[in-house]
Amino acid sequence: MLASPLARRLAQQGGIDLGALKGSGPNGRIVKADIEAAARSPRAASQPSREVAKPAPTQTPAPQSLESYGIRPGSYDLVPLDLMRKTIAKRMTASFRDVPHFPLTIDLEIDALLKARSEINKRFADNGVKISVNDMCIKAAALALKLVPEANASYTPDGIAIHHHADIGVAVAIPHGLITPIIWAAETKGLAQISAEMGDLAERARSRKLKPEEFQGGTFTISNMGMLGIKSFASIINEPHGMIMSIGAGEKRPIVKNDALAIATMMTVTVTCDHRVVDGALGAAFLKAFKSFLEDPMAMLL
Repeated sequence: MLASPLARRLAQQGGIDLGALKGSGPNGRIVKADIEAAARSPRAASQPSREVAKPAPTQTPAPQSLESYGIRPGSYDLVPLDLMRKTIAKRMTASFRDVPHFPLTIDLEIDALLKARSEINKRFADNGVKISVNDMCIKAAALALKLVPEANASYTPDGIAIHHHADIGVAVAIPHGLITPIIWAAETKGLAQISAEMGDLAERARSRKLKPEEFQGGTFTISNMGMLGIKSFASIINEPHGMIMSIGAGEKRPIVKNDALAIATMMTVTVTCDHRVVDGALGAAFLKAFKSFLEDPMAMLL
């Protein structure tokens, strides 16, 4: 179509389709007067201005059916997802995708801890006290978080929240899922109290009798798979916690001590850190503090 430069500019500004106009200028050329007339017409006013098409937002592709991967129909049993498993899947997927995370791993010598645990349990057996390695890890982690308070933190859009207490969530396996009952203000409690609370929480977790306030919240998570023979592993962060600790099995290993080969009971511990809150140096400082308490359990009494 023929149109003057001015007419083209005015048509673009007014959202007018030049192809729908008949020019009144020489040789049918569209001029300014034609654009002004079209702008005044009700039909032109009702036509929306043209916009550059925007690409549709990217969506996460839906999971493919097993058959699309070549698995034959009828060759498996499908167990429906209950609400707990759906919630776990949604939260863990979001955490792994959205939280910039990294692991830090350290080996600990726990012979002194095992000796102290044995002596405590023997001395206070008549009082019903039975301390576990996990109980001592809970206490050590709580004290380490208070010693390195910047690690006891959560990311929020408005800033980094530094928590007043070390509220330790402990992963407990239950049918069809996992739940993390919380030892509140664990740094203020003795090993016997931590042991009693943890035993009660774990028992009620497995019978699904926990109250929401007993497993919602917390500032730090511990997952211990040592009793299952797992040597080391890394867990997915349990938001809004800034870290989660993964505890492996204690086992006899050859080590070098005082420039000589020796045998010691070693345990591998990994913390997965939210890099928005806990960077490498801060995570290392926390692990150093945790190691000092576990390798010298008497320090937990100070």
